[in-house]
Amino acid sequence: MDSATSDCPAASDRAALSATADNGLKIVVVGGFGVGKTTMVRSVSEVRPLSTEETMTRAGEAVDHLDGVQAKTSTTVAFDFGRITLDERSVLYLFGAPGQERFWFLWDRLFSGTLGAVVLVDTRRLADSWYAIDRLEHHGTPFIVACNDFGGPLHSEQQIREALDLSDDVPLVECDARDRSSSKYVLITLVEHLAALSAARLLAAPEAALAAAAPTPEPAP
Repeated sequence: MDSATSDCPAASDRAALSATADNGLKIVVVGGFGVGKTTMVRSVSEVRPLSTEETMTRAGEAVDHLDGVQAKTSTTVAFDFGRITLDERSVLYLFGAPGQERFWFLWDRLFSGTLGAVVLVDTRRLADSWYAIDRLEHHGTPFIVACNDFGGPLHSEQQIREALDLSDDVPLVECDARDRSSSKYVLITLVEHLAALSAARLLAAPEAALAAAAPTPEPAP
């Protein structure tokens, strides 16, 4: 959904970053306009998230397409930022990308150095997330797709995969971006996906090394 949640940590629970934390890991949350990216970052961040939301004005009516999100009154104009401490030395940084087309030029820089991405989609407006998937594939950035619950018509997993042209190896999950535990599940799914990809590369590396080291057969006389 597209609003903050009461499950967001209270101010008293927001711990300062440990001085021993020296391993920063970056994940981006992308998707179309109004799919709930800001809400997801807010719901799961252990600190008060940095938000660049501004009130929408009539000046943006000609460039921001509000089909399906007519009730939206604010929008991200740069990015959202949140943080999750994984252990004493590792911290996960979350960046929520702006959804409007006029801010897409920021995406390439947000993707720089990221481990992976969550593509958040509204199943009522699946086409709005095509660009996000295209840019991630262009950068070679691993990603998963999370369908945010807006109470729209139900679609089967196969229908969503076909609409987004997703391969079978891209995880597809459902979520409620307002709910902290649901958003955490999405991030855990992404981390597990990244771990599986890393393990597959490690298994393939020895085979590739052996193939490269094998002598080239001499041509027959």
